[in-house]
Amino acid sequence: MIAVIDYGVGNLFSLCRSLEAIGQEAVVSGDPAVLHQADRLILPGVGAFADAAEKLRQTGLDAVLQAEAARGKPLLGICLGMQLLFEESYEFGRCAGLGLIPGKVVPMEGVIPADYKIPHIGWNALHFPKGTRHPLLQRVQEGACVYFVHSFWADQCGDACIATTEYGAKLTAAVAHGKVMGCQFHPEKSGEIGLSILKTFCEEDW
Repeated sequence: MIAVIDYGVGNLFSLCRSLEAIGQEAVVSGDPAVLHQADRLILPGVGAFADAAEKLRQTGLDAVLQAEAARGKPLLGICLGMQLLFEESYEFGRCAGLGLIPGKVVPMEGVIPADYKIPHIGWNALHFPKGTRHPLLQRVQEGACVYFVHSFWADQCGDACIATTEYGAKLTAAVAHGKVMGCQFHPEKSGEIGLSILKTFCEEDW
């Protein structure tokens, strides 16, 4: 069973439709008991980092996710959900994240050229560090395009960065640290490429 974590932040409908499209049974829940029973977890998210992090803390789901990750359960963060996996964010002040992946979330401003629009919205290509592909992206070809919507990005990820995209600068597009993975882009809005990534996450023997 795949559990999509419901904490009041995220486009749950389109994600669940995508999971249905690849034949996966998904339950949307914020119940720790349900999340504990699930085989894999997906953390979606849109909006501001601090608000989302506070909702996780208020519901106690921050501790639940940290415990499930420690047990070795596969966890996939999407967009803001990916950013929440990091140690901290500097979006409108400093805010602690879940600390499941090393690195921090910082503004694009001052990193990308001044004439580039923020947020970064639209289709952009994925590139793999050193030409290698992480298993999560095994069905994805170099240069395949996916759909992004974000104003902040994950920096100082080190070896956890498994894909980048170019938007006036090289930005982190996907990460993995053990069985904790994340996509800055929206797989559920990225057509067949996105569905292939969700399918791999759901079916791979991590």
